Amino acid sequence: MKKFLLATVATVAMAGMASAADLPARMPVKAPPVVAPVFSWTGCYIGGYVGGAWAEDATASDEYLSGVTVPLYNYGYSPDSSFIGGGTLGCNWQPVGSPFVLGIEGEVGYISLEGSALDPFDPTVTSSTKIGDWYGMITGRLGYSWDRMMIYVKGGAAFVDVENTLTDTFFGFSSSTSDTITTWTVGGGVEWALDPNWSIKAEYMYIALDETQTQGAFVTGVGTVVNDIQIDGIHTAKVGLNYRFGSAPPLLARY
Repeated sequence: MKKFLLATVATVAMAGMASAADLPARMPVKAPPVVAPVFSWTGCYIGGYVGGAWAEDATASDEYLSGVTVPLYNYGYSPDSSFIGGGTLGCNWQPVGSPFVLGIEGEVGYISLEGSALDPFDPTVTSSTKIGDWYGMITGRLGYSWDRMMIYVKGGAAFVDVENTLTDTFFGFSSSTSDTITTWTVGGGVEWALDPNWSIKAEYMYIALDETQTQGAFVTGVGTVVNDIQIDGIHTAKVGLNYRFGSAPPLLARY
């Protein structure tokens, strides 16, 4: 009986080995690829910036003549440059699989551009201009991205406080006009993402004014003293740091 059992076990073992030898070779299993996510600019952000601003020349038009207002001559002067600084708040949207980035941004900052000049034909008359102490923008933004780098253009509305003053020390009067000007702005820049939340940027914006303000007074026995002051535009250049809330999911996988 024992010999019979041993013979049976040996037979079964030999049959199993033969079946295993007949099986096809096992295919090697390839390791899963490493997935590198593509950066997404989608999300809302808050930021701050510093930079500088400079204005185009101001033009003063003297319109003084006894009893009648008629243009006589023009003279110009350059307002001083200014430090600017402030904050931004905006949101971006990048469609899945697209390098284009659409956004909207609000900006509020400090600016102070001032300049003055004596009337070259009447040194008792001084024309002066002040732009500031604040300005604001609401702009749309269109960008083109290469992963973490993006170039963009911006355009929209700007709000600037402008004050012009005419002072005549001979007749002893001073006349000022101050308005908050709503105008247009356009520019662009480049932005680089340091990580999913932080980015830095460099940007230039032009603010168009093309604004003429009139100051004047009636002087008894002389007539009307009038002076128009016009400024065409403001240039700004800045660097900034933005913080994006959360981190958007990757747009697609890169192998």
